[in-house]
Amino acid sequence: MAKVLIVGAGAAGLMAAGAAVRQGHQVTVLEHTDKPGQKILVTGKGRCNVTNDCTAEEFLHHVRTNPRFLFSSLGAFPPARTMELFESLGVELKVERGRRVFPVSDKAEEIRQALLCYAQDAEIVYDGAKKLLLEELPPEPEAAPAVPENPRHPKKKKAGPALRCVGVRGTSGKEYRADAVLVATGGVSYPTTGSTGDGYRLAQQAGHTLVEPVPSLVSLVSHDPDCKKMMGLALKNVTLTLFEDGKDIFEEQGEMLFTHFGISGPLTLSASSHLGDMKKHKYHAEIDLKPALSEEQLYDRITRDFALLANHAAQGALVKLLPASMQPVMVARWGIDPATKANQITREQKRELVRLMKHWNVPIDARGDLAHAVITSGGVSVREVDPRTMQSKKALGLYFAGEVLDVDAYTGGYNLQIAFCTAQSFARNLDETSQSR
Repeated sequence: MAKVLIVGAGAAGLMAAGAAVRQGHQVTVLEHTDKPGQKILVTGKGRCNVTNDCTAEEFLHHVRTNPRFLFSSLGAFPPARTMELFESLGVELKVERGRRVFPVSDKAEEIRQALLCYAQDAEIVYDGAKKLLLEELPPEPEAAPAVPENPRHPKKKKAGPALRCVGVRGTSGKEYRADAVLVATGGVSYPTTGSTGDGYRLAQQAGHTLVEPVPSLVSLVSHDPDCKKMMGLALKNVTLTLFEDGKDIFEEQGEMLFTHFGISGPLTLSASSHLGDMKKHKYHAEIDLKPALSEEQLYDRITRDFALLANHAAQGALVKLLPASMQPVMVARWGIDPATKANQITREQKRELVRLMKHWNVPIDARGDLAHAVITSGGVSVREVDPRTMQSKKALGLYFAGEVLDVDAYTGGYNLQIAFCTAQSFARNLDETSQSR
């Protein structure tokens, strides 16, 4: 039995706590807020998209950063296992569009309560983590090589960990000693739920490299006044294409939303993860409002509509084509006299309308801020973490799981699954790694 200390009572921390308890370990969880699992409540717009009902192989295609790192953990704990676990905890699940998995209740609170139940035999202590307790390890004695080395081509010897993590000093000043310390603090997105980036600071104390955290799966800022004119308008079954310096880098069909600051919604969140350095590149989005129709088919459709609405003014002629709030914006961008009757609109004007409907342009000026990002991209470099056990390669007894790692995926339940499978890998291999200490 190992004495386990978990820093952070979010999705990864609670999952790891429950799994470690079931392995027979003594588990303490440090949580600096008064409500464990707060961030779970804002996932999936309050419904909690708990995972994605796909195979491990399919899953990896949706991981944006460092998918190979997850090969072992996801193989051992795929989405099917996550679904089985929550159902065993009394959560009835359903699968929606894109294989997204939600509780039937549509309440994220049910998932939070299930995780708290799973981890109920762990002790939750309401204290923050200020500093890792680290001890230097004596250098390993060099063993004589079995075969004499070629002096011209000496083999490079990999240095093992120089440190051992033996616990954490809390913000209260109290020291919490443990055989294994798991950092599961999440990133820095949604700071109102308790995400502070503490895990990054702890990792750096042990000498870990930090990939700069940036907002990911985030709304996009556009200074185009048309966005504000249409704020609140949700578009379904449209195609959004993201361009970088004129080259398309993302294209997907689904739902999006116009806001007072730009665009949001599932399509936008997915597109945002493809943005690079916005100081070096220019970005814009194009929205195909009628992806099911070719340009010729759309032209024919417009011609038929205008024939039926012959005596309507330009805006009224769009009633069957566009939502009400978009009609005046389209007329203004179209550049046509609003008083023009439908039967007076020329062939060239109809062609221009087709172009606008198939290529609605939205300039992208900035990412949304971390306060509103769904996840954080970046974090602890996975090159310095064992992908099978989640143990640090810098300090024995130190582990990482969830969003604190430099692994992230697109929207659709994938990021919570990453939290769950990395947490399970940690717990599953505790016996093995504790014996090596």
